[in-house]
Amino acid sequence: MKEIEKWFGLTAIFSASVLAFTSMGAAAQDQDGDHHQRYAHVLLISVDGMHEADLENYVRSHPQSTFAKLARHGVEYTHASTSKPSDSFPGMLALVTGGTPLSHGVFYDDTYDATLYPPGSNCSGTPGTEVTNFEALDWDLSKLDGGSPPAGASYDPRNPHINPANLPLRKTSAGCEKIWPHLYLQNGTNTVFEVAHQAGLRTAWSDKHPAYEILNGPSGLGLDELYAPEINSTSLQTNGYPSAPAGDDWTSDPTYTRTYDGFKVKVVLNWINGLDQTGAKQVGVPAIFGMNFQAVSVAQKVTVAMEGSSSTRGGYLDAAASPTLPVTQSLDYVDGALGQMYEALKANHLLRSTLVIVGAKHGQSPIDVKKLHMLSGSKNAYATADVSDVADLLTNGGVPVAQETADDVSLIWLKNHSDAPKAVSILSADQAGNNSTHTQTLYHDAALKAIWGNPAGGRVPDIIVQPVPGTIYSKSAAKLAEHGGLATDDTNTLLVVSNPHLHKSVVNAPVTNMQVAPTILKALGLDPHKLAAVQREGTQTLPGLDASGGGDEDDRSE
Repeated sequence: MKEIEKWFGLTAIFSASVLAFTSMGAAAQDQDGDHHQRYAHVLLISVDGMHEADLENYVRSHPQSTFAKLARHGVEYTHASTSKPSDSFPGMLALVTGGTPLSHGVFYDDTYDATLYPPGSNCSGTPGTEVTNFEALDWDLSKLDGGSPPAGASYDPRNPHINPANLPLRKTSAGCEKIWPHLYLQNGTNTVFEVAHQAGLRTAWSDKHPAYEILNGPSGLGLDELYAPEINSTSLQTNGYPSAPAGDDWTSDPTYTRTYDGFKVKVVLNWINGLDQTGAKQVGVPAIFGMNFQAVSVAQKVTVAMEGSSSTRGGYLDAAASPTLPVTQSLDYVDGALGQMYEALKANHLLRSTLVIVGAKHGQSPIDVKKLHMLSGSKNAYATADVSDVADLLTNGGVPVAQETADDVSLIWLKNHSDAPKAVSILSADQAGNNSTHTQTLYHDAALKAIWGNPAGGRVPDIIVQPVPGTIYSKSAAKLAEHGGLATDDTNTLLVVSNPHLHKSVVNAPVTNMQVAPTILKALGLDPHKLAAVQREGTQTLPGLDASGGGDEDDRSE
C-alpha cells in the first residue's frame, strides 16, 4: 500500500512539474490579468469512451478523416487523463469546472450523501440517501425527452423533464429544500457555462440525461439551452424503429445509439447556424457549446450488436485496440458528424474564430477482452466469472454498507464511519489471501483523504477499490467493458484542440481534462480564475496553444 501511495504521489509531482513548466507562459499571462480574446466561440465535443489509442489508430487508417483534419491544425495530447473516478458525471465536470471530486464533490452519477434526506421524506427521519443523477429523475422513460409533468404537477420550468419528487432533500433554515443536480455541486464549484453566461455570452450544451442540468452551476443559470434527450428512454418505436423489441432503449444496440446521437448533432448544427435547438428561432451562435457522443461507448460495451442481417460482438480484437466492426462503424459515424460541424462552421465563416476541442469524459476497460473478469454467477460468454462483490464481502463480515456504486471500480459508503478500520481489515485480508475481489489498490484513510477529501463530511466514499484492470463488478451478460475506474484503459482518452491558426503539434507530457475548462475561458478572453475549482486545485491551462500557423486549402476558401 505504501508503495502505491508513493507511486501516486510521485506521479502527481512529476505531472505537476511538467505542466508548470509547459504552461508557464500561459500561467504568467493569467496572473498578469492578460486574458485577451483569441476566439469568439468554443465548440467542445466529448466522444465518450474514446481512447487515445482509438484516435491514433483511426487517423493512421483514415488520413483524410475529420479527426485527421482537426489534428493537422491542432495540438494532440497523447497522455491526457480524464477524472478519477472516470464516471460520466465527474468526467464531464472535469471538462467544464477545472476540478476533481475534491472540489465539486460529485463522484458518480449514482452516489450517496449522509447529510441529505430521501425523496419524499420531508427531511424527517435519519439523514442519508442515494442520489440518483441519471434517468431515475425523469418523469417518463417512454418519452425521448424524459417526459413532462402531468397537469397540475409541481415542476421547475427550467427543468421540465425532471420530476421534483425524485430529488433528494436538505434541511435549511427555511425548511426542506429539493437538491437539483446543479445544487449538488460543493464548495461553490462553478462551470465555464456559468462564467460565460455571467459575462453576457450565450451558452448551450447537449447530453444524455436531463440530469445534466448540473452544468448550469450553482446559480442554476449557466446554460441558455440544454438539449438532453434521455438515452435510457424506451422510445425507439416512436422515433424511427417501429419494430424494435419492447423495452429496448437507445443503448441496446450501436445502430440505435448512432441514431440517438444524430438527434443531438442536428441541434449542434442549429447552434452553429445561429438558431435555437428547435431550429425555429434566430438567437446567435453560442460562445461555448457542444455535445457528447454515445455511439462509441455503446459499441465498446455490447456483447451482441446487429450489423445488417447478422450479429457480432463489439469491443476490440486485441490489446492494441484494433476495433471490431461496431466500433469502426461508430467511429466512422462520429467522424462524419464532426465533418458536418466543420463544414457548417466553414459555411458560416466561423472556422477561424472557433476553437474546437475534442476529448472524452471517460475511456472504457478492458480494451483486451481476454482480461475480462466478472462477478461469480455471470453468464457472460466472454468473461471469467470468479469475482466477489466488495459490498457482499463487507456485509458478510458484519460491516453494514450504506451504498456501493460499482462498475470497474467500487465506491463504498459505510453506514458508520467508525466501521472503516474493520472494513479495511476485511478487504486487506482478502487481498492478501485469494483476492476474491480482484483488488489492485485499496484507497482509505489518509491516502483517500489526500486525493478526494474527508468521508466524515458525508459525501466522500469511505473506501474506494480499484480492481485489477479488466475486472467488472457486474454479472451482466450484455457488456464487454465498463468505465468509472482509475486504470489506463479508463483514463487515457483522446484530447485534440484545433483551429486553422494552430500548427500541428503533439504534447506527450501528462495533462488532464481538468485543464480544458481554464483553457476555454482563456480562449474567450475570460479569466480562468473565475472558476472556483481552478483556484482551489491550481489547475493550469493546456500547454502548447500559443503557436499560430496558416490555414490549409479548406480554411483559405472560407
